[in-house]
Amino acid sequence: MDAVAHRRLRRRAALPALRRADALHHEAALAAHRRADRHLARVRVHGLGGGGPLRGGAGRRVERGAAGGRRGRRLTVLPTRGALVALALLAVPAGGCLQPPAGARREPAASARARWADADWAVLEATVRRAAAERLDTLPVGTAVARIARGFVGAPYRPGTLEEPGPEHLVINLREFDCVTLVEHVLALTAFARRDGVALLADRDAAERRYAGYLTALRYRGGVIAGYPSRLHYFSEWLSANAAAGRLRLVTRELGGVEVREPLDFMTTHRASYPALADSATFAAIAAIERRLGAGPPRVELPEGRIAGAEPGIREGDVIAATAAIAGLDVVHTGFAVREGGRVHLLHAPLVGKSVEISALPLADRIAGIGTQDGIMVARPMPGWFTPAR
Repeated sequence: MDAVAHRRLRRRAALPALRRADALHHEAALAAHRRADRHLARVRVHGLGGGGPLRGGAGRRVERGAAGGRRGRRLTVLPTRGALVALALLAVPAGGCLQPPAGARREPAASARARWADADWAVLEATVRRAAAERLDTLPVGTAVARIARGFVGAPYRPGTLEEPGPEHLVINLREFDCVTLVEHVLALTAFARRDGVALLADRDAAERRYAGYLTALRYRGGVIAGYPSRLHYFSEWLSANAAAGRLRLVTRELGGVEVREPLDFMTTHRASYPALADSATFAAIAAIERRLGAGPPRVELPEGRIAGAEPGIREGDVIAATAAIAGLDVVHTGFAVREGGRVHLLHAPLVGKSVEISALPLADRIAGIGTQDGIMVARPMPGWFTPAR
């Protein structure tokens, strides 16, 4: 029995358990993903003959070759408003050059000053002091990333943390996380702890500006806040943009990944679920980004059946993106690789009402048990961005 036939058989046998899959974590950018897993318990996974289409075209059958998986699965969402909204929050952002159409109305300029709460400053200060005490600047970057990430286990999960009213601006919330903001903050904290350290904490204003700069570089295209479309909404693009900037290295291909060329259009085909897309110029800008991504290089994904075999090549602190078995979508969940008992697990911000955790199951088993996820992308933090200039 070949791998594809085996996958089909296993999916059909697993249908009852998968109907309440904890997936569709495409959280954070609801502005392309950030609230993605809200009420995802309403998602149902069907076999080849199953169910009706996902509203807005997202239920199209996704076909892929034997190496890539994603064959013969169709997702349908119960026709409830909450379920549709949850799905729509599923678009994960990443880099690209977005320019509003000529003559289009631009959003008011974003504030140059990030908004800090005292509680967020306290988290930054405590994390940097702990990193100094543990001498994380002397450890491999991935190890330092994983150690800082472990410090947030137990922190509350909160979807949609970036969706604040008003013009697009840098949101800093170190007290609550969705799956993407957890990744962004841990990387930014690691950079601050290793590059700046305790010394800069003596000047709170300068320290806040420096941290905001790290976070902006990770979250926005080219490190510039220029309206909603400048945020990296599709996570495959987020990975590519940060790799191009030297902050990460994409390692999926060397782990046995396969090329995937499928369009990304989840945001524009679910326009009503993204309030910012009510503006015609913003909608046109996001549509242009989707077209550019679709015409660009293929994505590289590691199919679920190859994850266990690739574990020796996955390091602590690697960024993990769970790929989507949903038409028009690239990634539905994110987190960090950590090792527990010799196996790779996922440190992540999971479902609504829960907290940051390390997955009970190894990463390979977790992905295999969630019907809306069919593989992973892996990116490795690079030393250069996390090391002070000498």
